[in-house]
This record gives sequence, structure tokens and C-alpha cells, in this order.
Amino acid sequence: MTGGPLVAGIELGGTKCACILADGPGRIVAERQVPTTTPEETLAAIEHILDGWHDAPGFAALGIACFGPLELRRDAPDYGFITATPKPGWAHTEVSPRLQRRYGVPTAIDTDVVGAALAEARWGDAQGLSSFAYITVGTGVGAGIIVDGEAVMGIGHAEAGHMHVRRFPGDDWAGACPFHGDCVEGLAAGSAVEKRLGIKGSDVADNDPVWTKVAYTIAGLCHNLVMGSVSERILLGGGLPTKRPQLLPMVRTMLVESLAGYGVAPLVAEQIDRYVAAPGLGDQAGPLGSIALGLDVLR
Repeated sequence: MTGGPLVAGIELGGTKCACILADGPGRIVAERQVPTTTPEETLAAIEHILDGWHDAPGFAALGIACFGPLELRRDAPDYGFITATPKPGWAHTEVSPRLQRRYGVPTAIDTDVVGAALAEARWGDAQGLSSFAYITVGTGVGAGIIVDGEAVMGIGHAEAGHMHVRRFPGDDWAGACPFHGDCVEGLAAGSAVEKRLGIKGSDVADNDPVWTKVAYTIAGLCHNLVMGSVSERILLGGGLPTKRPQLLPMVRTMLVESLAGYGVAPLVAEQIDRYVAAPGLGDQAGPLGSIALGLDVLR
């Protein structure tokens, strides 16, 4: 339902940032993008956009869906900061406190994947589900894990993209993650594919054997989500699945094979085309995630 207060949203990604002014997918007033460069340059460019919107037409809240890791414990002195990220130059960057001081409106921050998951729950393909996951595969890999309607949160937020999963048979490449080497992100992210092959991702052929390895790794992550958080659905988004549509059916087949009939595997198998699916909001899941966060903080 549209017509409510406008929310300014920021999806802060590894290669670009999307700024959006909206109250939902039915009422998007403005959208702008800026490249992700250095923290100061990027945040200053975002502030330039938001300054204009703040003057007119104004916004009642600010939602920030940001790459991580983030400090999300509200009692922590660095709440709202990016912490030990593999993104060069961005470790220990202040994000939400800086923007809240500038605009003086209720401000929410969470990971980009949690934001996208909440947008899918509100407007997209996870409506009516209490437990599901949204995986993004792009510059990095992340998963927004929702259980009983809430994002998983404990000592910190979930970092499922840095799980170790079973390797593709015979693959002994060390991986690209500077922290864990061959975690999911270190094997399946777009940046990992480029590092493995030594060429730009756009130059990799659709039939290159590397995509089988990528799909196998993502299917391993899906396996862990089925067994660990008992997701009712897994949405697979991000730049890589969008540009390489052959990945989705490969992941589905490999997930069914990996579950091997155990536990809920028959339920997954009989609905696999719906169980592992593209986001209902498509590429807008990420930007609208920041709007969902802003609307939640208004509540």
C-alpha cells in the first residue's frame, strides 16, 4: 500500500551504491547511483543526493542496507560501523551514526542481504513465509537469513557467505577470500571467478567449466541453509545469477543431489523450481531493502 511517509534508502554495495526515495515499489519518487570508491568520497556523494531530497520533498526516515561485516549490537561503541571487511579501505568506517547526525531522522542499518530479504517478505516472493533466506552472489556472497520473521542475530549478524562447504571434486584452488581462502565467497563470488581465471568476469564464456564449480559451491550453501535454518524458500539474487541464468537450474539440481533424500529433502525436491527461485522483486530487491528497513524503524 502506498501513500505513506517517504523514506530515503541507501543500498551500499561493493561496486556501486543505490540511493532511493520511496515508500514501496508502487511509489518510487527518485533513484540515483554512485560508484563505491573510497569511504569519504562515496559517503560524500551519497550525502549530496540525500541533501537535495531532505530539502524537498523531505523524508521521514532513513534505511541503510550495507555490505558487511557490520556492528549491529546497539550497545556497542561502534554501532553502525563497517568492521573487518575484505573491501580495501573500508574497515572501521562509520556509516549510520554519521548519516543520522546529518539528517536527524529515525535511521536503521542492516546488511544488504537482510534488507533485500525483508523487502521480499514485504512485497516480493517471500510474502507469507516465516523462515526463508535471500542469497546474493556478486562482488561478494552473503545471505539474509530470516527465522520466525526476524533476521538471525546473536553475537553478531549471520555471515553465511563465509561458510566453508564441500569442495567441487578435484578442485584444489586456494580461493580468493583474504580471511578464509576457500569459503563460499572465496570460491563463488564474481571477484573470485576473475581472480581464479585472471580475466574480467564479462569475458568468461557461459559454458566455461568454472560455472559448474560456482553452482556447486552455492548449492553447498543452500544445503546448509536447508539443514541449519530450515528455510521455507531460498531466493538467489545478485549480479552473477542475473547475468548467468544457467546457474539457477544447476544449483537446483545440485541441491537435490546433495540433500540425498534425507529429512525434508523430498519436500524440497518436489517444489525445487519454487524452492530455489529468483527474487520476486528482481534487481529492485536490494534498493527496496533499504526502504523496508526505514519503514520498520518508523514502526
